[in-house]
Amino acid sequence: MITNPDIERYMSDLLPARDQVLADMETYATGNNIPIVGPAVGRFLAALAMMTKATRIFELGSAIGYSTIWFARAAGPQAEVHYSDGSPENAERARRYFERANVASSIRIHVGDALTALASTPGSFDLIFNDVDKDGYPAVLAAVPDRIRTGGLFVTDNTLWHARVLEPKEATDKAVCAFNRELFNSQKFYTTQVPIRDGVSVGIRL
Repeated sequence: MITNPDIERYMSDLLPARDQVLADMETYATGNNIPIVGPAVGRFLAALAMMTKATRIFELGSAIGYSTIWFARAAGPQAEVHYSDGSPENAERARRYFERANVASSIRIHVGDALTALASTPGSFDLIFNDVDKDGYPAVLAAVPDRIRTGGLFVTDNTLWHARVLEPKEATDKAVCAFNRELFNSQKFYTTQVPIRDGVSVGIRL
């Protein structure tokens, strides 16, 4: 827990109930140790997409597609949301969830390395969401600035990394810390960090 557990519970209790698709995804993720952003961050991501009127979104690391559905619903049926994950099994499960959620028509599925998928997809994006394996965060930061339109968002999950950023010991901890420093020092983004769940950073492309 990054914040006081009582505050976490209070925030969680305020959240409206999710529909059956999202609820099923949350249950599956908990039972199978699949990392998802959870409903509080999902709602935050949707709000960011709605506030910026994002219609072209790329997710780097999508697992079973939980955050993808939040983005697709927020962006609307005419949007183009790109899912990417290295696991064919995750991608197939995500596809089925997308169909149940009635958002499949606006989602493009990429299976394989997320940055390779981004590089092979032309054009700029209104929002790029970064949730790859944490040791890959610095490489993501090097790749994304030229792919986000001016005023668009670069959003990254887990930037407080279970509070391990306070005393980084493992290589993954140090990668997240390096990413955070570079992002806040970047002349290409105006960045802030929100201590929701495991920390979410939001950089506005300058």
